[in-house]
Amino acid sequence: MPQRPGGEDEAAAAAEEELSQRLRSVNTREPCQVIFCNRSPRSVSPVWLDFEGKPRPYPTLKPGTGRRMHSYLEHLWLFRDAGTDDSLLVNQAELFVATRNVNGQPIFANITLPVFTLKERCLQVVRTLVKPVDYRKLDIVRSLYEDLEDRPDIGKDLKRLSLERSRRLRNGVSD
Repeated sequence: MPQRPGGEDEAAAAAEEELSQRLRSVNTREPCQVIFCNRSPRSVSPVWLDFEGKPRPYPTLKPGTGRRMHSYLEHLWLFRDAGTDDSLLVNQAELFVATRNVNGQPIFANITLPVFTLKERCLQVVRTLVKPVDYRKLDIVRSLYEDLEDRPDIGKDLKRLSLERSRRLRNGVSD
């Protein structure tokens, strides 16, 4: 299919802009101590966003446990339900940014469940009870088929968080 003049340049510019907006850890080389505290009833997968913004999973935290981590200033972390990949909260936010230790004390990252809507919680339960190939056999409203098939995805969440962050920065609101 022929492209209009400048189409390749526009595509390259769009790709470059997306890359510049991507959430990623800053390579500060300034160490900090963090304690991940799983205060949820779920097994949690800590995910570090590397210097290119790629998610790098770390070993799972069992419910009610914690782990001392050696991280670095400005490193970004997300926390996911290890079984369902649902996004969890850390210190009441979706994203944890490692900060400086004060007086040698570690920074706490308290991992909790978000408040799910009734619909979100019902979709979670159905996904655990029904195989994806059987969703369309359920006697439910058609729109719920698509909702069930739209499973939690860290890639989609990262795009959304990146867009939200770039909008805040454009509006002059810092992180």
